[in-house]
Amino acid sequence: MDSVKYISYYDSNENKDENRNVCLSAITKMDYICSAIKKNNYNIEIISASRTRGKHGVKSKKYNNEYASVKLFSSLGCGNIIKNLIDYVYLQMQLFFYCLFNISKEETVIVYHSLGYMRLISILKTIKKFRLILEVEEIYSHVTGKAGGEEKELKFFEKADGYIFPTELLNEKVNVNNKPYVIIYGTYMPEKKYDTIFNDNIIHCVYAGTLDPRKGALTAAKAASLLGKDYHVHVLGFGSEKDKQLIIDEVDLNRKNGYNNLSFDGLLGGEEYLRFIQSCQVGFSTQSPSVGFNETSFPSKVLSYLSNGLRVVSIDIESIRCSKVSDLLYFYHYDTPKSIADTVKSIDFSDGYDSRKLINGLDKGFTDSINTLLKNVGNYTV
Repeated sequence: MDSVKYISYYDSNENKDENRNVCLSAITKMDYICSAIKKNNYNIEIISASRTRGKHGVKSKKYNNEYASVKLFSSLGCGNIIKNLIDYVYLQMQLFFYCLFNISKEETVIVYHSLGYMRLISILKTIKKFRLILEVEEIYSHVTGKAGGEEKELKFFEKADGYIFPTELLNEKVNVNNKPYVIIYGTYMPEKKYDTIFNDNIIHCVYAGTLDPRKGALTAAKAASLLGKDYHVHVLGFGSEKDKQLIIDEVDLNRKNGYNNLSFDGLLGGEEYLRFIQSCQVGFSTQSPSVGFNETSFPSKVLSYLSNGLRVVSIDIESIRCSKVSDLLYFYHYDTPKSIADTVKSIDFSDGYDSRKLINGLDKGFTDSINTLLKNVGNYTV
């Protein structure tokens, strides 16, 4: 059985007590990619560059989950600037030497793109000459705005033998030599159905995700007062205290003005989160169209909503409009609460909508596509 290495910032629930620095949405997508690779009879080893966020150190270890074997490295723990720097360098050294001695020539290695180990991967690729598949979720310089950052990233991307992208637009921008690639917007797994929480003949809408105003949480919240008593808007998510306060203030204003159809429901996870959003009929994918990273990124919440059977009201940006799920979405065209509210009101809730059927089709398509990528990536020569 062939093997695949997968380098990323990763940890799973089995090891949550070590509190390593990971992004849950990224892990969910990586787990799904691993599950698709496993269906094609590959052994997978995830090599994680995640350090602990805790004050106390943690040891290196290996463990298995249902998707792959996972390699974690020692971490000294968080502290002052000097300790954090030493811990970073220490982990980089562990990552480098582990890959140097455990990755074979021409072995296939998937790397979740990160500025944190971009140079290290370049050096390893030169030494070991493995087959590199880069999972590029976004061009980070579009977020950071750092001068010269995009040029460095694009130069690094050229070293790849194949790619995993979240949008067709990002493939067009990065994959200038037309190397093998696959597109995956998010996880293509319909979620288990749960009994609904609400039974009040009201249409419940939900925004779930970061509370960063650039992602449109506040704009979605402001739409509540324009929807009226037959609708309720829920905001779920995480963010800074300042971002949370903006939502709480909007809830207070909504009540003061006599609407009482907006609530901030905090941060939910696992079955509690799934049960809650399945009790809603509409999911909001709201973000500012003027933000640069929207040109090439795909909002993971769109797939999350669809896999739970919700209708999705989305900002009309090219990366989403050009996707294979666009026919299921309800687009609004102006970054205003009124435009969102008008789009929600236009939805016909008796039209036999079934997002889960499309998700099942995308799952089969991706499983076949990732198998083709793994077989062909080694045959490409620049």
